[in-house]
Amino acid sequence: MSKWRFVITPEGENGLDKLDTKTRVWVVNKLEWLVNNLENISPLPLGGLWRGFFKSRVGKWRIIYEIEHGKQLVTIHQVGLRDKIYRRLRKNG
Repeated sequence: MSKWRFVITPEGENGLDKLDTKTRVWVVNKLEWLVNNLENISPLPLGGLWRGFFKSRVGKWRIIYEIEHGKQLVTIHQVGLRDKIYRRLRKNG
């Protein structure tokens, strides 16, 4: 069985770059946990215009991602504070 992996889009990298070191490590650890446990969890889906995307919580931070089962790939699209990230998603969606 192939191992899942994740990639981060430029927008996701931008959000990650805005985090302090401790929070960045926390988020990256969560991403590694996510890809190592994806087969055993039920990802939390987003709705509306963001149907097909999922969210993960890391304290007050949110990770917005997409799953490509055929490639065993998780693409990270956004990382940010909960209130700001959903406001940005509504604005861009």
